[in-house]
Amino acid sequence: MQLFKVIAVTVLLFLVSACSTGIDAYKSEKPELKLEEFFNGELVAYGMVQDYSGEVIQRFEVTMTGTWQGNEGVLDEHFTYADGREERRVWRITKTGPNSYEGRADDVKGVARGTTAGNVLNWGYQLEVEVDGEPMVLTLDDWLYLIDEDNMINRTDMSKWGFPVGEITLYIGKK
Repeated sequence: MQLFKVIAVTVLLFLVSACSTGIDAYKSEKPELKLEEFFNGELVAYGMVQDYSGEVIQRFEVTMTGTWQGNEGVLDEHFTYADGREERRVWRITKTGPNSYEGRADDVKGVARGTTAGNVLNWGYQLEVEVDGEPMVLTLDDWLYLIDEDNMINRTDMSKWGFPVGEITLYIGKK
């Protein structure tokens, strides 16, 4: 019976991964996303966090300022949550290749790594968050979709130990 469970889980994981869309599916989409162009200047974002069941547990607004010098960028984010709480995250982003980026921030464990194709960025990293007053590290699978030169939609899957724990949906626009 134990062998049957292992085989069933393996097959299920294979089927789920086979159904996911890879970033190369977007390589011909326009406009082409270049972080150093979109995240340069003043931006505003509106978003929500949903738990594993789909219930909205947080709503927020983010004001952002992006600056770039060559292949190095800084994205200064100021979060204001619906409950009045505020946070700040400062990303230091490096363009490491024609379609690749790395990012660092104080609450990001290690290095965030991202790849662009067409109008999309897929960005993966581990983020330390506070849950019930305790720190917790979540794995984020971030997908940013450039709609046009001034507007973007961001969808993020959050997991812990490989299990889904929530999602973030975010609209980002240039001011």
